[in-house]
Amino acid sequence: MMELIFFRFALAAYLVSTVGYVASLFAGRVRVAKVSMWVLALAFALHTVYIVMQWMGADSIPSSNIYGSLSFVAWGVSGSYLAFQTKTKTQVLGAFVSPVVVVMMIAASVGLIDGPPIPSALRGPLVSFHILLLLTGGALFALACLAGIMYLVQDNLIRGKRVSGFSRLLPSLGDLDRINHLCTVWGFPLLTFGIITGSIWARTVWGSDWQWDPKQVFTAVSWVLYAVVVHQRIAIGWKGRKAALLSIIAFAGLLFAFIGVNTFFVTMHNF
Repeated sequence: MMELIFFRFALAAYLVSTVGYVASLFAGRVRVAKVSMWVLALAFALHTVYIVMQWMGADSIPSSNIYGSLSFVAWGVSGSYLAFQTKTKTQVLGAFVSPVVVVMMIAASVGLIDGPPIPSALRGPLVSFHILLLLTGGALFALACLAGIMYLVQDNLIRGKRVSGFSRLLPSLGDLDRINHLCTVWGFPLLTFGIITGSIWARTVWGSDWQWDPKQVFTAVSWVLYAVVVHQRIAIGWKGRKAALLSIIAFAGLLFAFIGVNTFFVTMHNF
């Protein structure tokens, strides 16, 4: 299929950008990271073409299975990160972002051709909207988590007075906290509306909003965790180290709901 060519070129470009970002850390040169950012932008553009072609040629949303979902989240993470590049000086954060994107793309490539069939219950505009909301929110939460991890790394170096050439390459704590904050605040309503549309769809298909499906249960737990993060951020004024750590914990719960549930439980969801 023609779209697979764009996927493979996108994956190759993601790999090149990852090598460049990692090399920038070892070489201690921001310029290498800037070049890698443009390679990442090329990978994102190729990936966008692949997604558009895939969706135009499908009779339902391709992200209805785990492989398509991983591809879409990888696309969302890289696109969100590139968008933040216009407002913050966080080129080296790509050393955390790009490898994660590559791992998701490699995992997605496993099911590009022989992925599981999409059941009839997962066909229709409402379920497509439900999936897109959840995956877009998940992509923002993934970027928030990565920014949180780098925040803790940078903060620990500063607290330990281990400021070196490497630490000077890392983004400022303020930029990292801003990315963490914005991604969390924007991702939470997407997760919320994704759950609401999923409930409407469940009532339409199964006659009940709540099925006690493991995916539903753990997604609800993740929603509560992110509600706490948003509350602490906005109402209490938390920022910095506490907010970064809490966003990492919340994303771990969401990641289990996204991938772990399908591994350890029987669920009606295959994405």
